Amino acid sequence: MNPHPLSQLQRYDADAIARYYRRRPWEAIWRALVIIWLFAGFVIGLQFDYWFQREPDHKSKRAQQLRKILTHLGPTFIKVGQALSTRPDLIRKDFLEELVKLQDQLPPFSNTIAFSIFERDVGLTVEEAFQDISPSPIAAASLAQVYRAQLHTGEEVAVKVQRPNLLPRLTRDLFLIRLGSRFLSPFLPLNLGHDLTLVVDEFGIKLFEEIDYVNEGHNAEKFAYNFRDNPRVKVPEIYWKYSSRKILVLEWIHGYKLTTTTNLRQAGIDPKAIIEVGVISGLQQLLEHGFFHADPHPGNLFATKDNQMAFIDFGMMDQLDPWMKETLVDAIVHLVNKDYEDLAHAFVKLGFLSPGTDIYPIVPALEMVLGDIVGQSVRDFNIKTVTDRFSELMYEYPFRVPAKFALIIRSVVTQEGLALSLDPNFKIVDLGYPYIAQQLLRGESPQLRRRLLDVLFKDGEFKWSRLENLIEIARTDETFDIIPTAQLGLQYLMSEEGRFLRQQLLLALTEGDRLHTEEVQRLWNLIKEDVKPERIWDAAITSLTEFSAQRASEVASEWFRDVPLSAFNSPTSSLR
Repeated sequence: MNPHPLSQLQRYDADAIARYYRRRPWEAIWRALVIIWLFAGFVIGLQFDYWFQREPDHKSKRAQQLRKILTHLGPTFIKVGQALSTRPDLIRKDFLEELVKLQDQLPPFSNTIAFSIFERDVGLTVEEAFQDISPSPIAAASLAQVYRAQLHTGEEVAVKVQRPNLLPRLTRDLFLIRLGSRFLSPFLPLNLGHDLTLVVDEFGIKLFEEIDYVNEGHNAEKFAYNFRDNPRVKVPEIYWKYSSRKILVLEWIHGYKLTTTTNLRQAGIDPKAIIEVGVISGLQQLLEHGFFHADPHPGNLFATKDNQMAFIDFGMMDQLDPWMKETLVDAIVHLVNKDYEDLAHAFVKLGFLSPGTDIYPIVPALEMVLGDIVGQSVRDFNIKTVTDRFSELMYEYPFRVPAKFALIIRSVVTQEGLALSLDPNFKIVDLGYPYIAQQLLRGESPQLRRRLLDVLFKDGEFKWSRLENLIEIARTDETFDIIPTAQLGLQYLMSEEGRFLRQQLLLALTEGDRLHTEEVQRLWNLIKEDVKPERIWDAAITSLTEFSAQRASEVASEWFRDVPLSAFNSPTSSLR
């Protein structure tokens, strides 16, 4: 039997797919009729609800109906629903909540077909490759099914086999979805702000990447390399000898699902330690490595007896450019600091708003919707609440969710939900914001140092309260040590790069012709319990040894040259 022509596609190509089905429309017509029939019933139901004013009572029913339709239509539409569950710019909130429940478990296909796919792709029989293999799949999803096996060398492995004829089915559905999106675009609200076909193409690109197991294997190795110095993150080894684009053989993970705390505690695993690994590693993926796991649902994460977090299934990954990582930090800090104008500018830069958008009508809306998110304490912050509130703006203002950030939203919200299932009192900021605050305070890269300056200065004025807030939040992590951070800060202050900060800090200290001793006193009270005089002395000596005595003298002269004499005569000039 000759392979389907589209099964040779290595990457998503909308034009090539369209050319194929335009020449062979009969291959797509019946599928199109099935899709139209199912969705016509759904749309008619919505219209009847509107005509008879039953929308509030039938919201839940219609959302469930949509989820069932997508499940019935199979792999492509299940993946579409999962992707749409992170797109508040396209889908109503009540539908979003139902789409999150979409599962991609499907009945398994026969062992005979699975093993023939393995033998054709790998060039070995199952008996030649494995000493033992499970008599049936241990899991069957929409795109593949998985067996447990043992190599002749003794290693236990998972064998992932792609569903037969998957690519032709996916391309047919993608062609019809793209065709439908072009037809529907003129009837959709203008505030969607972009061509719906672009969303379909973004989805098609990621779906093609997900079904290429060579790509997944390389993703796993890259992820493992990024966390090579973190013994608490476990990534399975890839066995390339037995892998191909449709077959992936990887190390079997002996772990426990992150479903309840009971099974973890019975295995001697600390749920809080697992939550900490998950949250911090998630932030490292986004803000340090820029390469992140976009599908961290409970089936793809396991806890080991060594209190490790084991990641599997690296088909859905994405890469952030350096400027995106930096701007993402900016947006988080602006949100917590309630700088809504700066937050709107960050949204433009990140692609949530089109360049040239008039942000000034949007700023009050951001403040109204997000203003009480943080609450009286930064620890009241909740990612799910932010996304829910943010979705309220989508139909009133020209927001859209860029593809990369749809994946980020999915990743972060899923991780938060997973942590909440293990600890109902979990607050992501208890772990997340101290990490961000520490990264800013340490300022180990020029980019982070610039971000710290942006945080500490507003309209040229030094914001003492923000520095206090950063230090206070960073110290909620008991492992945070202020002295190495202070040492890095002192070295930076005395460097040529720190000239601007020296000048600004001096102006801040003497603003209004007085020394701001009250602010300095508050900072000292905040850290004095953790700071010993001998540690300060050691840190200062270490920092000063990086510079010559002449350089230190020049810096000191520079500091005091511009100090107003009146500042020293001020009644508030003595530290209490």
